[in-house]
Amino acid sequence: MLYLVGLGLGDAKDITVKGLEAVRRCRRVYLEAYTSVLTVGKEALEEFYGKELILADREMVEQEADSLLKEADVCDVAFLVVGDPFGATTHSDLVLRAVKLGIPYKVIHNASIMNAVGCCGLQLYNFGEMVSIVFWTDTWKPESFFDKIEKNRQNGMHTLCLLDIKVKEQSLENLMKGRKIYEPPRYMSVNQAAEQLLAIIQNRRLQGEEPEITENTICVGLARVGAPDEKIASGTLQQMSTVELGAPLHSLIVTGTMHPLELEMLKLFSVDSSSFENNACQKTT
Repeated sequence: MLYLVGLGLGDAKDITVKGLEAVRRCRRVYLEAYTSVLTVGKEALEEFYGKELILADREMVEQEADSLLKEADVCDVAFLVVGDPFGATTHSDLVLRAVKLGIPYKVIHNASIMNAVGCCGLQLYNFGEMVSIVFWTDTWKPESFFDKIEKNRQNGMHTLCLLDIKVKEQSLENLMKGRKIYEPPRYMSVNQAAEQLLAIIQNRRLQGEEPEITENTICVGLARVGAPDEKIASGTLQQMSTVELGAPLHSLIVTGTMHPLELEMLKLFSVDSSSFENNACQKTT
């Protein structure tokens, strides 16, 4: 049996009772280590679960899945995912591979950022399509995510922006030379995401457009959701470029049309209550 077990968002104790029972009876336990991270390390998980964990990076999951699934038809194997198991498409691929090999599977769900963002007070059914904001490079600066955020806002919907994570990435030079040398991990901050959005706004204006999203659009920055030191800040997009939220992981929400109750909740986390109120009134029901 292959178990796909969600670990939640905080620390070792966020696993469900059902998930912990599954982990403890498995012969091999893999920890997915590239789509998200917990606030504690592998050692803390091993101590609490009472099991040795095998780190599964992107290369293993996407290119060597057969080794991960080896003998799962005759013994129990667990694949642990921060958040919920189906928060990333690669995990659906793992299930499809298991099915083709005749391996039964079971999913044990948990909280993910996709529903935990309700902690800021925005109502989940008012969210539109979710987007990912990637790190720009000197030669690659995509803007497609901005168009999706604009479309959501035109429809009155909020947008949850998942921010880029770079783990076990190679430089172009090392990749071309086939050297297994990896760059230090990088986690996009709310500041960096806001700066890229502000740059796109300026680019669009230079092209004669007036974007639906501006420097004064109300946004929400979230950090380490589900952890004891969770932090939430609401304010303008411009304010999000300088707000201090600390260590990763970060997420950003660009608001759409807000219900008065949502607005009242966001005021609890406002960076500057006066400027927040002046701008928020532009987009409420």
